[in-house]
Amino acid sequence: QEWKNTFATWDPQDFCNISKVILPADTYWSPNIFILERVNGQISSLDYMNVMHNGNFNSTQPSQVTLTCSLKIFKFPFDTQTCNLSIASFLYPVKDLVMKTRRTAAEMMRDSQSYFLTDGEWKFTNLSIIEYLEKLDDEVYSVVTYVISMERRPTLYILNLILPTCALYLLDMAVLFGPSSLEDKISFQIAIILGSSMLAVILNNILPTSSSKPPVIGTH
Repeated sequence: QEWKNTFATWDPQDFCNISKVILPADTYWSPNIFILERVNGQISSLDYMNVMHNGNFNSTQPSQVTLTCSLKIFKFPFDTQTCNLSIASFLYPVKDLVMKTRRTAAEMMRDSQSYFLTDGEWKFTNLSIIEYLEKLDDEVYSVVTYVISMERRPTLYILNLILPTCALYLLDMAVLFGPSSLEDKISFQIAIILGSSMLAVILNNILPTSSSKPPVIGTH
């Protein structure tokens, strides 16, 4: 966070060329901001801020939070999700506090991609920033929303779910129209039914839950 306090300025030449000091966070006023989608998380105890001689304040407080996000999993495992991270301060209306982003969306996306140390299930694809005003009761507040787009990597699900399912269906068709006897066909069909049942159990554990529209792969 960066902001400017015109009442906290000094001339470095009058103070041994000291142009910056580090003070506790409760020494001066600092904006209280909130993440609207936050469920829980851990905030660091870096309760200090940098104060520059020209009145610029800088405060860094790393935190790890869990956010709520509405998922659309109809195309699972080939789905793309979009989640919002909205930052606001509902203690100060827009006439007292206006929030602005210092860096562009391209710069933040580049920095965010550098934080991905391993290739997990999700691929970070895009980041956009929206600055707008939110009206609450009789006041208007400044809000900054980061729109995060992520794409699921489907390789694991293709190897462990889609390919075995297709293999079972092909084997079922081959046995059904093959020249085998009726007894052999019945034995193969029972084995295929057991295999399909096992895949159904695995599928039930893999598929994400959804109360609105289930994945298309789970309806076949």
